Amino acid sequence: MSEVQGAKPRILVADDDPEVLRIVKNVLEAEGFAAVAANDGKEAYKQLQGEEAFVAAIFDIQMPHIDGRELVRYMQSERRLMRIPVIIMTTELVSRLSSDSFSAGALAFLPKPFTDLQLKTTLRMFV
Repeated sequence: MSEVQGAKPRILVADDDPEVLRIVKNVLEAEGFAAVAANDGKEAYKQLQGEEAFVAAIFDIQMPHIDGRELVRYMQSERRLMRIPVIIMTTELVSRLSSDSFSAGALAFLPKPFTDLQLKTTLRMFV
C-alpha cells in the first residue's frame, strides 16, 4: 500500500444517516484512522474510483442511488479494491440482506444500533 509517511490509514464510511456517519467517524478517528465520509452510495462509488487507498470500508446496506451490496459487488470486480475488507451495517434484521451482503463479498455484518465497542471489535478483526 502506498501511504504517505505518517498518514493515517483511511477508511471509507457510507451512510445516508448523518448521525450514524458522525458516530462512526468519531470512533474511527479515536482509533487512529482517517474517516472518509460519504452521504450515499453514489458518493462512496466516486471515492472508490479515486486514487486514494483505503484499508477498510463500512457501508450502510440501504442507501439512495447505490446500496451497500452494490458497492461491495463493484469492489469485488476491481483488482485494486477487491482485497479491502467491507463491513455492512443496517437496521434491517432480515436474514436475506445479511446473506446477500456476504455473498457479494462483505466480511462482517454490524446490526444498528451498535455500540462503540461493537464497532471497534468488528473493525479490529480485519484492520
